[in-house]
Amino acid sequence: MGFREHAACVRRIVGIVLAVLLIGGVAVAVVAGRDSKDTSTATKTVRGVIGSEKAEFFADPDVVKALAAKGFTVKAETSGSWAMDQLPLKDYDFAFPGSKAPADELQRKSSVKGGPIRPFYSPLVVVAHRGAAQVLADNGLATLSGKSSGKLLMAPYLKAAKADRTWQQLNGAGKHAELTGTVFITSTDPVASNSGALYLAAASYVADGGRVAADEAAIDRTAPLLKKLIQVQGAQQTSSDAPFRDFISGVGNPLVLVYESQVASLLLQKQDLGDPVVLYPDTTVSSDHTLVPLTDSGRQFGELLSTDPRLRELAVRHGFRPQGAAAEFTAATAGHTDYIDQQLTGIRQAPVPTATVLRAMARRTRG
Repeated sequence: MGFREHAACVRRIVGIVLAVLLIGGVAVAVVAGRDSKDTSTATKTVRGVIGSEKAEFFADPDVVKALAAKGFTVKAETSGSWAMDQLPLKDYDFAFPGSKAPADELQRKSSVKGGPIRPFYSPLVVVAHRGAAQVLADNGLATLSGKSSGKLLMAPYLKAAKADRTWQQLNGAGKHAELTGTVFITSTDPVASNSGALYLAAASYVADGGRVAADEAAIDRTAPLLKKLIQVQGAQQTSSDAPFRDFISGVGNPLVLVYESQVASLLLQKQDLGDPVVLYPDTTVSSDHTLVPLTDSGRQFGELLSTDPRLRELAVRHGFRPQGAAAEFTAATAGHTDYIDQQLTGIRQAPVPTATVLRAMARRTRG
């Protein structure tokens, strides 16, 4: 090989080596940037514990992308809302239970200034198979406003539960072979789960003549009924997702307590619901999904969830009602008013007892 050919070969090798080193240098710079406080190219990782009803929202690739665009990566783990205070919270940036009562309890353990943040909420509803909903309506336990929606009349329903009414005792139930045994609503474990605890809150309020339980005497007055509502169900889940999925697939109990957001999410994503009727209890409790910041990064993240237009849009797509922005939910669900009561017309909101009272109430249902 001549001198010129050898020199050209050396230049090519040196060029390749320099290119490799340059690429390696850029890669090191990116990793270092992520580990440094330079947020111009970095994302801030926040770790949180969430109610399982929000798991699909945080797993949505569009949500992940929207958060990354604002500089956040979220690592979320699920837990029953009422079990979060048993976790080692020092390892988290935020806790995100499904309602205010457990959030208030968690807030007392946080040293971060400012109160909890409530980005969105969802009323509790009962999904019923069409035959079951019609039988309830024919027997004065519900009213129907169409084929796919209506109201569950809580006072008559609780009266029937207290009397251990069976489907066979209801007029018209004989036409539906699947309607047998005691009439009851499947709910989640009230000791650990938010929706189950809120079910007790609404039931106790109605059963005690519109009074919010505030002491042991109030718990005593409704304890026998609440115990019936829970113990008739047998084993309970700690998440509303599994009973809802069973219901949609056509198995399980014909009456299931879920979040409206679970129904709205499937509708907005054009998934098949089968034949459900959405019954809004005429006295209910809305689940105020409440984020408790445990670090300054957790607070920044919570404020972003509440204010960012894209994240609010995605929350609506997952069925949640943004706080203070009813028009966003109304516009998104305009094509689904046969299922969704956008204005919650004629529905009374029951106040929720303190966390201490509600926990005691839930424990009493266990015997």
